[in-house]
Amino acid sequence: MNRASERNSVTGRTSQSARTTFRTLVMVLSAGAALVASGLLLILAGSNPVDVFVSMVRGSLGSKPSLVSTLNHAAPIMLVATGVVIAGRANLLNIGQEGQITMGGLAGVAVGLYLPGPGWVVLIAVLIAGMLGGGLWAGVAGIMKYKRGVSEVISSLLLIVVAAQIASFAVNRTWLLGEEMADKYVTALPRTNLLKPDSHMPLLVEGSGFRLHAGIVVAVAGALVVRRVLDSTRWGFHLRMTGLNETAAKAQGVATAAHGATALFLSGAFAGLCGGVLLTGTSFRLLDGFSSGYGWEGLLAAFVGNLNPLLIIPSSLMFGALRAGGGVLSATGVSPTIVGVVQGLVVIAIVVPAAVFRTIDRRAAVSLKAERT
Repeated sequence: MNRASERNSVTGRTSQSARTTFRTLVMVLSAGAALVASGLLLILAGSNPVDVFVSMVRGSLGSKPSLVSTLNHAAPIMLVATGVVIAGRANLLNIGQEGQITMGGLAGVAVGLYLPGPGWVVLIAVLIAGMLGGGLWAGVAGIMKYKRGVSEVISSLLLIVVAAQIASFAVNRTWLLGEEMADKYVTALPRTNLLKPDSHMPLLVEGSGFRLHAGIVVAVAGALVVRRVLDSTRWGFHLRMTGLNETAAKAQGVATAAHGATALFLSGAFAGLCGGVLLTGTSFRLLDGFSSGYGWEGLLAAFVGNLNPLLIIPSSLMFGALRAGGGVLSATGVSPTIVGVVQGLVVIAIVVPAAVFRTIDRRAAVSLKAERT
């Protein structure tokens, strides 16, 4: 009996290893197919794909300034992706990060411009204000879902437009947050005044043409903390119960609405923290288009990372590298918008096989459960 059990155990481990190897191979082949498809598109556009890919690699990893650019881009992407993971654990899809980044930046700049005190105090206050601004904005979607039954996908998406209008209103009026110009000069790009230099994000590395701020440390630390909370706390366990089976979770006494609303708030808070990091690390002011697409890229990075707090770290670094490398494509005569095509193909190549494997596993689990009953 023991020998039979051992044989079954060995067979099970071998089968699991073979399945993992096969799935990894499929993912690698899928990513390779995405690169081949990108190359064919570049050829059709009249460009040399080798030159383009080499330029992107050099622009993202080929030198200290390019590596710093990759890390600075990866930090806000990672923060947004971390928030997506929290909502995803409760089976919620928050896609309003662009608006939450904007509201986080709006709250942060209001505090940063008018709060007196030492620079480090103002910096912390800006980041906290950013989290509250983004969290409360996502909380609106939470209230609409759990009080009125409105899908968080629709409400969070529509709230992006509202956030953009609020920010535009604020930066276009000097009596609110608009930049104060001498001689009533009106700038073509409405914006706020600059934050004071002593309230900027601390620098980790600085040199000729590059500045690495501490945002990447904040982002990695946030992902690790969230991983610990989701996997090792009672709240994280209840959140996963809520996401897997809300009815069963309610039967076990879990306050599913409260957990879901909290997850949406925290998801928005990380997007708002992204706004605070952008504000204190790179832009130092709020202006139209402040979010710069980081919300969408963070959403994609979370899905590529399979909504895993650890996997979103390399995933975000990859998207940061794509963004940094795209900045040098003009030297090859290729429009930087090709980066969006490459990103889309990479996302499809990774997300689609992962989704298929997840569906297969779920069906297998359901079939096994049916056999046992």
